Amino acid sequence: MSSTDTSIEKQTKRHRPALVGIGVAVISVIVVIVALANFGFGPGIDEASSGEPADESMPMVSE
Repeated sequence: MSSTDTSIEKQTKRHRPALVGIGVAVISVIVVIVALANFGFGPGIDEASSGEPADESMPMVSE
């Protein structure tokens, strides 16, 4: 069933706040993803090659 009274201008006015909210949410998610990609997964300390000497108390076992 369709509505008998459809006013595009009225519907545009009523939906504008919801559409702005959705746009802000999408932009916020994009900013968070970009921030995580740049800072969250950035260069960290690799313990295998950190430059610190190995613990000499435990002997290395090679097979």
